Amino acid sequence: MNQMWIILSLISAFSLATADAFTKKALHNSDDYLVAMFRLLFSLPLLVIVLIFIPFPTVDSIFFTAISLSLPLEIFAFVFYIKALKLSPMSLTLPFLSLTPVFLIFVSFFILGEVVSIQGGIGIIFIAAGSYVLNLHEVKKGILMPFKAIFKEKGCVFIIITAIIYSITSALGKLAIQHSSALFFGSVYFILFTAVFSFLVLVIKRKEIKEFVLQKNYKALIFPGICQSFMVISHMIAISIAKVAYMISLKRTSLLIGVIYGYFLFKEKHIKERLSGALLMFAGFVLIVTAK
Repeated sequence: MNQMWIILSLISAFSLATADAFTKKALHNSDDYLVAMFRLLFSLPLLVIVLIFIPFPTVDSIFFTAISLSLPLEIFAFVFYIKALKLSPMSLTLPFLSLTPVFLIFVSFFILGEVVSIQGGIGIIFIAAGSYVLNLHEVKKGILMPFKAIFKEKGCVFIIITAIIYSITSALGKLAIQHSSALFFGSVYFILFTAVFSFLVLVIKRKEIKEFVLQKNYKALIFPGICQSFMVISHMIAISIAKVAYMISLKRTSLLIGVIYGYFLFKEKHIKERLSGALLMFAGFVLIVTAK
């Protein structure tokens, strides 16, 4: 296996965590939807350049069906994702993205009758333990308080909803890649996603956008947007040359990088337990996605 996928996966992880950290800074006194839109818009130039130079594969109706079903779900997920970044500490919310394969396991069980492997079961236990450790300081209020504290934090609820949606869109994305190519899908999908999302925001926020532009708040989104495009491109190249489970596992180091950003950029509290919880959840994620 070409070892370049390791470097690309880590670039994707770092780019995603960096985009999230600087988006969170931009969200401080700005509208959620406008911040999200400009982050996407500034990712477009590089994605368009890539689309121009890559070979166009033969696509069929399944490719278009997968994209059509995924786009509206992706819009909801992105809105919840941005709201989670704004409302709650990164070190508390981002680790919950590791729940995506857990939801996939349950979906597979109910739809296909697939049973969880022993390794997958251990992975679920690790993720549950990690989510408990994230709020370990709450244990003095009661043995179940670390779990209850999750649902008191709006950002955690939003990111859990995002993880549920991603469990569906990741399956649809895999289907679309099988009927095209990784780079082609990544470029086309995110260009379409940006176009649809931006259109909706322009309709909903047409009064607020003028002030946002006049105050030049959009400038804070240039760097996150560039990071977003690097994340997409490195992700798609890596996934085309490596086993999907391994690539996604390595990319999810973004949640650990996000915890570190939370501490250094935003001085978030309880960093030791947050990092310990994130490590447990990351380990659980890897166990699940690499289970046979």
